[in-house]
Amino acid sequence: MDSSRRKNGLKARFDDDEVALGVLDTAYSPTLVEFYGDLGLDFVWADLEHGGPSPWDSGAMEDLLRAAERTGTELVVRLPNTDPTLVRKALDLGVRNVFLPRVESADEVRAAVKSSRFRYDGGPGDRGLASPRARRWGLADDYVETEDNETLVGVTIENRQSLAQLDEILSVPELGFVFVGPFDLSVSLGHPGEIDHPKVREAVETIRSTAVDAGVPVGGLGFGMDDVNEKTADGYQMLNLGSTTGALKGVVEGWFDAFDGDRSA
Repeated sequence: MDSSRRKNGLKARFDDDEVALGVLDTAYSPTLVEFYGDLGLDFVWADLEHGGPSPWDSGAMEDLLRAAERTGTELVVRLPNTDPTLVRKALDLGVRNVFLPRVESADEVRAAVKSSRFRYDGGPGDRGLASPRARRWGLADDYVETEDNETLVGVTIENRQSLAQLDEILSVPELGFVFVGPFDLSVSLGHPGEIDHPKVREAVETIRSTAVDAGVPVGGLGFGMDDVNEKTADGYQMLNLGSTTGALKGVVEGWFDAFDGDRSA
């Protein structure tokens, strides 16, 4: 099987210093993943930390992956924890972009990244060699090289612990990207929900500037297109534009606002 068919479009964006735009699909729907791909989004975020199917549910995950693969978009999967076994499971199903929640140390990140590689940092990695879906059931040529080249493992920086170890985390070999988590940061810093609080804004800027200086792609949430454009100018390379439920809410509320009839009970 031609390995060029298995290139990671998100990684290609990063390598070319381009910006990837995506959406959080809060419906976890293969139909919507497929539709978002046809609309031209670079990635669809499946957040398994806060909802969705179990990451151990191979059938549900394969359906989401098939929808992404058909339309040439990338599925970005946030796992519920940093367990290297869970990382390996997701990758064997065909996920190419894993991102880890609530990391606290560089050692934790290194173990997860190492679990995604057959060869790592000049030595052996910790990924298992079998014939799963990611290998096209044993049919894919150059499987080891392609997987090591095309797999991204990123982290969310969203608590005091990861903020304190930011330099060490950014130094982990083959770290794919860092994603700024302002809402959980606000909780960890003692100002839950206040993402505009000076301490939260300072932490967000520290993460952004340090990652950019370290040459690690940085991702974040876009709060409207003016904010997305500002963040693009500031060096963000991965931006989430919104969510399925957020988009539907805006459309339906717009319909109601434009309705001239009486909707009272």
